[in-house]
Amino acid sequence: MILTGPEIASEVKSGRIQISPFDPRHINPNSYNFHIGQTIKVYEPAVLDAKRSNATRTIKISPEGMVLEPNRLYLGHIEERIGSNNYVPIMKGRSSIGRLGLFINITADLIDQGAFGQWTLQMHAVQPVKIYPGMSIGQMTFWVPIGQPQLYTGKYQNARGPMASLSHKNFQSGDW
Repeated sequence: MILTGPEIASEVKSGRIQISPFDPRHINPNSYNFHIGQTIKVYEPAVLDAKRSNATRTIKISPEGMVLEPNRLYLGHIEERIGSNNYVPIMKGRSSIGRLGLFINITADLIDQGAFGQWTLQMHAVQPVKIYPGMSIGQMTFWVPIGQPQLYTGKYQNARGPMASLSHKNFQSGDW
């Protein structure tokens, strides 16, 4: 079951969903609009290695905007801190952003129950597109889980700003 917009607002008020900062103007019929933060990370190496930590460069998005180029992965982050011990958040791009040819979430749309943070956006533009800090870029939906919860305690918990891949830690722990 997906929560309706009014139910999302009610659950934020009760503390069962955390969205900070929360603005009721960003509630939709079945989602909450989130906004892009002020920083982007780009990988430095031409070839990324899943077994190693890959160097990144951090770029602050100018108030005048930043053009994202095709054939490049950009790691952004949402401005809000979002999570819930009671629901499973799912992150989606807004259709108006997709219609500009910008994918904000290449693969990881599921946020585990119990995970909280400023979630990293995996952005890819199919043609040059200009973005601005604080612009509404995606939507978070909230789903009711069935069964005994197992709350997230992983390596991305309490993320602040864009986070590069930590896949190399899976190799170190033998969990690959």
